Amino acid sequence: MRRWRSPDACIGRRRPTSVGRDRRRRARARGRSCPQRAASVRPGARGCGQPSRPSRATWQHGRVTAATHSSLFPHAPGASQFPAPPRDADAVLDGLDPEQREVATALHGPVCVLAGAGTGKTRAITHRIAYGVRAGILQPSSVLAVTFTHRAAGEMRGRLRQLGAGGVQARTFHSAALRQLQFFWPKAVGGDMPRLLDRKVQLVGEAAARCRIKLDRSELRDATGEIEWAKVTQTVPADYPAAVLRAQREAPRDPAEIGQLYAAYEQLKRDRGVIDFEDVLLLTVGILQERQDVAEQVRRQYRHFVVDEYQDVSPLQQRLLELWLGERDSLCVVGDASQTIYSFTGATPDHLLDFRARHPQATVVKLVRDYRSTPQVVGLANGLLSQARGRAADHRLELVSQRDAGPPPTYTEYGDEPAEAEGTARRVRDLIAAGVPAGEIAVLYRINAQSEIYEQALADAGVPYQLRGAERFFERQEVREAGAALRGAARFGGNDALLDEVADLPSQVRAVLSTTGWTGEPPAGSGAVRDRWESLAALVKLAEDFAAARPGATLADLVAELDERAAAQHAPTVQGVTLASLHAAKGLEWDAVFLVGLTEGMLPITYARTEAQIEEERRLLYVGVTRARCHLSLSWALSRSPGGRPSRRVSRFLGGLRKGGGAGAAGAAGAVGGVERG
Repeated sequence: MRRWRSPDACIGRRRPTSVGRDRRRRARARGRSCPQRAASVRPGARGCGQPSRPSRATWQHGRVTAATHSSLFPHAPGASQFPAPPRDADAVLDGLDPEQREVATALHGPVCVLAGAGTGKTRAITHRIAYGVRAGILQPSSVLAVTFTHRAAGEMRGRLRQLGAGGVQARTFHSAALRQLQFFWPKAVGGDMPRLLDRKVQLVGEAAARCRIKLDRSELRDATGEIEWAKVTQTVPADYPAAVLRAQREAPRDPAEIGQLYAAYEQLKRDRGVIDFEDVLLLTVGILQERQDVAEQVRRQYRHFVVDEYQDVSPLQQRLLELWLGERDSLCVVGDASQTIYSFTGATPDHLLDFRARHPQATVVKLVRDYRSTPQVVGLANGLLSQARGRAADHRLELVSQRDAGPPPTYTEYGDEPAEAEGTARRVRDLIAAGVPAGEIAVLYRINAQSEIYEQALADAGVPYQLRGAERFFERQEVREAGAALRGAARFGGNDALLDEVADLPSQVRAVLSTTGWTGEPPAGSGAVRDRWESLAALVKLAEDFAAARPGATLADLVAELDERAAAQHAPTVQGVTLASLHAAKGLEWDAVFLVGLTEGMLPITYARTEAQIEEERRLLYVGVTRARCHLSLSWALSRSPGGRPSRRVSRFLGGLRKGGGAGAAGAAGAVGGVERG
């Protein structure tokens, strides 16, 4: 009988030739070029721009080390970047705190790990897998660890290799499903698997044309996002309008139109014989549901599952996980409902919060020892969540800092946005002068359109910066289009009827930008249309500020100013301050974090209306706060422009926090965390 091999064993499998050896050498070289960086303060390592000193966490619980550092891996001068793995299974447990050890040794039955920010969840679950492998309880090839980003999956694989568990598969949901789909398609369906679309926007555009629905580029991106949301929530086109109503979701267009567009898009895919990213999950689910023999093959291969960031699981991903598991319960999930910030993509914390109800015999472990942030930062984070409401708030974790005291968070009110940006740039420059590396500083904001003023302020202050998760302001499509329109108006404005009745520079700019989609009032809802409007509104504001600073300036003068700014900000930077939206900052951390623009209408964002939407905005700020290891600054501006009416109000989320932070900020005195057994 022919022996069945797993998809992971067969796909891309090569004979052990010199080619295979070369590939392994390249893989090792890649690992050496990207050594694992501890996600929180390491004993003996520099933190907050200060000289080295031993961490308190090394003595609080009998030589327990910080959450992302292991005493197993000392780096002596000249030592290899690949230290020897632990000598035996028990050595894998060295350096874990009591709750992390509970996670690592809970190898039977369902396990739910509720892990706060900075508490070492990745450390706990990788040591759990490694302990099971080294103890002979888990076979490496039978374990599938699933997370949400390729970066996180790569980090997990690297840690497992260091711990002597290199044969374990660590993948994203999509990559794991794609490999299974490629392997089983000939058997379950027959023939070649359909081609996978790289980008679905073009096909959505063709579907819109077929439906005679006119969409500009931004509306097209929003419509594509709605189709993705519908698919991960397992909503068919006919049910889309009702699903939007149930979810209290603000569709970018009439829901009936989106449903029609969705149906046309699906038909086009069938006509062309292609599938999209979401279809990978849908088709894998379909095959596992319809073909019991295929499902049994997968279940024979994978017997133990670990899911990271479980609060971000969509209904479709949860269904796939259930099919992988079958009737078994060898599942460990890790998450934090207080960090659910992607509900607009279909993510929901309900699966995490309902885990004990679905698995009454589950072991629940709470990780609350925060090794990342100082007591002052942790106190603010706890205080922020203490005001939260809703189901996720009922399950919040109160963190306990394991670090020495640091500076208190600062709260700064500015008269206008330019003053806030300039003040932030000055403080960033001061931190760099005090020894904090530029790469360990971040400026975080709610929407990408806020980046321009901080790009300019940092450039003016001579501070290098890098953008994360977004194009530079002057590289955005809408900004380039607006620049071209302004340039044309500056050259041929004398023959443009649009400018005949407007005299001052800001009015001229508003008139020109009205042809590119700008309006006096922002569009309803979020998404690409709103982002486009915010970018154009930033240009209008820039024109107003420019005219106020240079009375008599012409449209040509403004265009020259824009060109200069664009040229200055295109200069390459290497090690620089990170500029990022709060969403893009998830999973990252810095020594110093500046949270800017904290006003009503921005955080919470103006289109957050329901209590659930408001609470997600609060969680977004919580994620921002918990990115900081030591220095944390929160700021806001009372008006948009210099001399403007100070009509803005500070974000409601800061109410009551400026006078004293929150509870649970102190060190590890007393019992923390906890274990509940079914």
